[in-house]
Amino acid sequence: MDGGGALNGSRRANMAVVLFPGQGSETTNMRERVERYCPELLVAAIELIGEDPFTRVRDGTAFAQPAIFCASIAGWRAAAGLADPIVVIGHSLGEFGALVAAGSLDVFDALKLVVLRGRLMQDAGGAGSGGMAAVSGRNLVDVPALARRCGLVLANDNAPHEVVLSGPEENLQTLLKTAAAEGVRAVRLPVAGAFHSPLMECVVEEFRAALASVEIRPPDLLAFCSTAAAPFADIREDLAAGITRPVLWRQSMEKLCRSGFMRFLEVGPGRVLSRLAAGTYGGHVQTAAIDDHALAAW
Repeated sequence: MDGGGALNGSRRANMAVVLFPGQGSETTNMRERVERYCPELLVAAIELIGEDPFTRVRDGTAFAQPAIFCASIAGWRAAAGLADPIVVIGHSLGEFGALVAAGSLDVFDALKLVVLRGRLMQDAGGAGSGGMAAVSGRNLVDVPALARRCGLVLANDNAPHEVVLSGPEENLQTLLKTAAAEGVRAVRLPVAGAFHSPLMECVVEEFRAALASVEIRPPDLLAFCSTAAAPFADIREDLAAGITRPVLWRQSMEKLCRSGFMRFLEVGPGRVLSRLAAGTYGGHVQTAAIDDHALAAW
């Protein structure tokens, strides 16, 4: 995996992997950044949704996803000149911002897709499809077996110490009651839907049809698909399938690190992904986030 041609080790080590976070990364200052760096995107989001998504970001994925997408694009623009990007990767929703940064998607086409995706997923969740729970601990080797016993599936493999399981509400409650006895900690996430699970299959075809209506260009940067842990092969199909496929974030980051990429810049709101990288790889990688006060010295 070369990412835009053959690169020697020293040059690759100086180039940045740009991280675009997913849902759950919202911050109180993200609307201000959008107003400053891409006010036209804020106007478009309000027109598409019918109201300001930032005022209702905690009211559901129909508002959270467009708000975080806009904030990530604003962060990408704010980061111009701070890094020499060679790879872009997004966590779930973050893939849309990553593909805009890579030149594959027009920013307004991507916004329309994100608005639709958020609404479809919220509607599916409102139909009683279940939810998600974060599972953490020093040793998660037995978590796949625990998930099967509880009737849940792996939704996010975030790090060696953190995964997210998804499934019906009743099954999640079983997990929450039994996790401690298994030596792990389980916390119900504040989302109304079993995202990245077969229970989202009902929205895939409508979203696939929407993807067919937009232009998608070959990426100018190496665009890495986090639900495949590999570069995008078929962008439309990867984005459609990504609604039900698990996010293989740990595997994606391991592949990038093994390929010699050691600098990671998070441009969306918050520091979720940069902290995951630092917590997993420690001093072996260099991480920063657009919200870091010391970013200019990065």
